[in-house]
Amino acid sequence: MKNKGIIKFLLAALTLVTLFHLSFTWVAHRVEQTAEEAAGSDPALKRHYLDSIAFEPVYDIGIADYTYQEVKERQLNLGLDLQGGMHVTMEVDVENLLRRLSNNNPDSTFQRALALAREDMKHSTQDYLSLFYRRFKALDPEARLAPIFATRENRDYISYKSTDEEVLNFLRREIDEAVRRTYNILLTRIDRFGVAQPNIQLLEGSNRIMMDLPGVDDPNRVRRLLQRTAQLEFWETYEAKDIIPLFEKVNQVLAARLHPETAKDTASEASAAEDTTTAAATDTAADLLAELGIEEGGREADTDTGMTAPEQLTPEEAARRYPLYQVLYPAIQQTEQGTFAQQGPVVGYAAVKDTAKVNAYLALPEVQRILPRDVRFAWTAKPVDAEGKVFALLALKASTREGGPALTGDVVTDARVSVTPTGEREVLLQMNPEGAERWRQITRKNVGRSVAIVLDRQVYSYPVVQTEISGGSSSITGGFTMEEAQDLANLLKSGKLPVRVAIVEEAVVGPTLGAEAIRQGMISLIIGFVLVMLLMVLYYNTAGVFSVVALLANLVFIIGILASLGASLTLPGIAGLVLTVGMAVDANVIIYERIREELRAGKGLKLAIADGYRHAYSAIIDANVTTLIVGIVLAVFGTGPIQGFATVLIIGILTSLFTSIFITRLLMDWWLAKGKTVKFSYPWNANMLVNADFPFIKWRKKAYLISGVVILAGVVSFFTQGFKLGVDFKGGYSFVVKLDKDVPTHQIAAELAKVFDEKPAVTTFDRNDQVRVTTSYMLDSDAPDAQQQVQALILKTLKDQWQVSGEVLSSQKVGPTIAEDIKAAATWAVIVSLLLVFIYIFIRFQRWQFGVGAIIALAHDVLIILSVFSLLKNLPWFSLDVDQAFIAAVLTIVGYSINDTVVVFDRIRERLQIRRRLTFLDSVNRALNETLSRTVITSLTTFVVVLVLFLFGGETIRNFSFALLIGIIAGTYSSLFIAAPIMVDLSGQKKSEEAA
Repeated sequence: MKNKGIIKFLLAALTLVTLFHLSFTWVAHRVEQTAEEAAGSDPALKRHYLDSIAFEPVYDIGIADYTYQEVKERQLNLGLDLQGGMHVTMEVDVENLLRRLSNNNPDSTFQRALALAREDMKHSTQDYLSLFYRRFKALDPEARLAPIFATRENRDYISYKSTDEEVLNFLRREIDEAVRRTYNILLTRIDRFGVAQPNIQLLEGSNRIMMDLPGVDDPNRVRRLLQRTAQLEFWETYEAKDIIPLFEKVNQVLAARLHPETAKDTASEASAAEDTTTAAATDTAADLLAELGIEEGGREADTDTGMTAPEQLTPEEAARRYPLYQVLYPAIQQTEQGTFAQQGPVVGYAAVKDTAKVNAYLALPEVQRILPRDVRFAWTAKPVDAEGKVFALLALKASTREGGPALTGDVVTDARVSVTPTGEREVLLQMNPEGAERWRQITRKNVGRSVAIVLDRQVYSYPVVQTEISGGSSSITGGFTMEEAQDLANLLKSGKLPVRVAIVEEAVVGPTLGAEAIRQGMISLIIGFVLVMLLMVLYYNTAGVFSVVALLANLVFIIGILASLGASLTLPGIAGLVLTVGMAVDANVIIYERIREELRAGKGLKLAIADGYRHAYSAIIDANVTTLIVGIVLAVFGTGPIQGFATVLIIGILTSLFTSIFITRLLMDWWLAKGKTVKFSYPWNANMLVNADFPFIKWRKKAYLISGVVILAGVVSFFTQGFKLGVDFKGGYSFVVKLDKDVPTHQIAAELAKVFDEKPAVTTFDRNDQVRVTTSYMLDSDAPDAQQQVQALILKTLKDQWQVSGEVLSSQKVGPTIAEDIKAAATWAVIVSLLLVFIYIFIRFQRWQFGVGAIIALAHDVLIILSVFSLLKNLPWFSLDVDQAFIAAVLTIVGYSINDTVVVFDRIRERLQIRRRLTFLDSVNRALNETLSRTVITSLTTFVVVLVLFLFGGETIRNFSFALLIGIIAGTYSSLFIAAPIMVDLSGQKKSEEAA
């Protein structure tokens, strides 16, 4: 073996580097174990202990000391599916940004194009701006963008004469800047939130930001933290007495719009009733407020505005004459002297379900003409009743020509939590000099009146100004918990988002499910390794032992390299490790089979070993390069856990080459130098398959027929029953729920169908007392808590119908735009991998027939897997979802199958070069039989470890491993009966030889 010294040096260096990086994981675990012993069962105490030593040295290697924080940063990270946490993909709301850049231009073409583009986004992979412009020009080919966006604020960048291209370039710059600023602000928020080792990425080429937040145990809190714009505003207010009397005219306008016949009947009474404010339901406003638990007259009644008592009307008459009061209870109070508007800016109260209707009524153009031009309405951030169902509506007063607030949160320089003398938590604000002066003017102008403090269009407090406030200080109250107050302070310190953002993809994994995933993954890895070890030792004798040592070193190197790269080990990553265990021995199998051939040819042991390694290099390199191509494609087109699988696969391919070729060779040389012999077989298998002479080429037509029947059945199934698409591909919500007693899944699905107006998919998950519920109910809802509502409905249905308590172990949300992107990426991944493999095969073998044969064989394997998943889509034992994991499995099989095919083709090429008196067909058939032993052993080891994954890897990767099982069978079959025979059929030599 040449360059043995260099190989030894590289091996020693790689071992030292690997152990060094893995040592950080061991040290971190040791420190955390000490903290756990000190804290007992108190997680808060453990966290406090670890925080206290964050910057204390805990690892001394002589030349450097590492603090606990530095050790944590360098340890091997576990993915969210193993340690629990939250994965979130945020998308910047470009529509909202375009509206703002246009100053909410009311142009009908502009508004219609925005709405249509929003719908197009659900079924397209194009960006929103491109979709908007296409719709804009389709609606009116003569329309121009400049009149829409050439506002006073944008005059430094575009003018009324700007072309559409110039305006689009300006808009793209603004969108990119908004995304960048949003990323930086979210990064600051997460840092202040205190998540350990977060991973936050700006996804280039899109308007999305991806986050992995390990250890998060309160997803709702994170959702609020991420989605809130944090737009702080200070508004002057109207008094209720100035607005409530106008509601009478508002009722008349609404009655005329909703009930024209009533408007005609009551037109004669309008002038008499114009100065009357009345309750809008079956009883007086005071009684309605009392029913809701809202106290009347918290402040002294305004005696300047007298009102007559409400008329006695039937409920039907009241509904027709006072539509507004059916959903909004006016803020009035009755005394012996009459009915009066309450003092202050609250003009009414509404149940949470009615707030949207109130907003719609008050936004009508005919209603806006009745109200003051500078009035704006906003709801309180928190309910005002004990049951949490009623919110108060305030009348705000615009202070700028554009209709904005008196002051914005841009002037706030600091925010901190404090506790008032009464024990209420508040957020203290400090302003810059410019803001302090403006705040002084506002408070001086509004002494004796309320100033509303508004955050993200919700009123948090509206204190009465007692005196002019100088110094730029203020505070926000609102019945906060300490956690809410701290989050609000952090939001304000981080700054407001330049545009709205929404969660378009989300996955939450609880710590229980994460711990179970680790257990299942480790069981799979250990069993798989032991089985492969036994197979290699029982088949290859001493050489098999060397393979096991190399395999063990390979696993250590993979994990060490992952730690050094700062990559995360995910559950699919563990699946990649298990798969690597099966595939890593392939190089050794190729080498050992070659050595056995050389030994049978009569060569000495040392020469046979040297020639065996030398002759195997070509096949090993070709096979691994093609698999590496697939791994790279997976890494480029995959997302989240699939990238983790691809990372392990790529590292595994590279380390497998090193360990399988060099470590085993070093071990053999060392063993031989000690005067011992290396055995590559036992007496019972020394000549196994040596004289195999199966007529694979003659059987090809039967094989074509068998494959054709299966694929035809699959194609029919594609078009008749289709596939069971996972959440990744169709969008929706998925919840894994643990039940305290078993309930049949079909019964759960039937009951939920009544609630959701659609039938959800309900399947068992790992155990009978765990179910996975998948639904698209409320997926298109704009409600920020839509996912929580769906989750609550599931738990409520279980409780109401079967008295079952459920615990949500994990949840997932995939929006329709994300689903379209994932499908497009999956399609491109398959196409690109097949194309790259074809190009490589063509370059290496210099015959297009080889490339076409390989591609047809790969297409055959993919179609077989698709056919099985379509035909068995309703299998009751486990889910056969077509999702990202399925595509990863298909591409892995593409890599595995081409690996097998390339080894066969390499031997065919060698046989054709030395075929002597053999015909072309005989040479191909001989090559197939000569590589049969390698094909069987490699397929068997890979199949065994994937079977272990299928049986012990858990529900999360069960459909992934099932697809691999089918693919291994199909790939082995196609290497023998499809790839080489197709190459033969495309060759011009086979007809004459068959005729002869």
